[in-house]
Amino acid sequence: SLEGCPSIVTMVLYMIGLGLGDEKDITVKGLEAIKKCSKIYLEAYTSVLGVDKEKLEEFYGKAIHLADRESVESGADAILNEARDSDVGFLVVGDPFGATTHSDLALRAKQINVEVQIIHNCSIMNAIGCCGLQLYNYGQTISMVFFEENWQPDSFYDKIMVNKQAGLHTLCLLDIKVKEQTVENLLKGNKIFEPPRYMSVNRCLEQMLIIEEKRKQGILTPDSPAIGMARVGHPDQVIVSGKMTDLLKVDFGRPLHSVVIPGTMHPIEEEYFASFNRT
Repeated sequence: SLEGCPSIVTMVLYMIGLGLGDEKDITVKGLEAIKKCSKIYLEAYTSVLGVDKEKLEEFYGKAIHLADRESVESGADAILNEARDSDVGFLVVGDPFGATTHSDLALRAKQINVEVQIIHNCSIMNAIGCCGLQLYNYGQTISMVFFEENWQPDSFYDKIMVNKQAGLHTLCLLDIKVKEQTVENLLKGNKIFEPPRYMSVNRCLEQMLIIEEKRKQGILTPDSPAIGMARVGHPDQVIVSGKMTDLLKVDFGRPLHSVVIPGTMHPIEEEYFASFNRT
């Protein structure tokens, strides 16, 4: 729990990691905490689990309320006020501190003397080790957003370059668009949301090659090695290695997808990389 909370506080905000796969990935400690809570929220915008909310409710024996970005970032006070009077659970796919929003929620709870207990679980940040590249050889993680017609941010390119120059691998987290609005609907105040969109490995690599064509620094060429991964932690997870141009042709299936750009690979890492090559 966070330090500095007065000892008289008895109600708790539990921030509980769910892991990456399905309803059974929760830890025993996490499940015990859920059983104590009078209200349960499921954060539903930084990641998605392999099963729907109803499956979780059936397994946990509790009603679950979906918490979108707006309710967590703008309406956090409502969640925190409930935690003043009763135990509240905040469920996060992966690990509770996998996104900055969750750190902010914990800090705000601390500021109003709501005790917070963190129950960790597996996240993509460590599960990515299944591709065979050693976790301690990774540099800065990057996020790849969907390019728009007039907006193609390329800050990721410089971060990958710094990593590669240090011989380090790069984990690329791919964009998720959930409950997004068009500019027109946003300006008009219409509560009309676009269908969810999840970036694919293929789209990510296409965007990387677009920026390489502009920058021409040889960091992300069609022949550069890459690893495409889908549904890490699920029974049907997919891992494919090869040249970027070869991975563009692979059908990785349903989301969520991730990409790894290798740095300098040691012999065992090279062997692992080769084992996932389908070409």
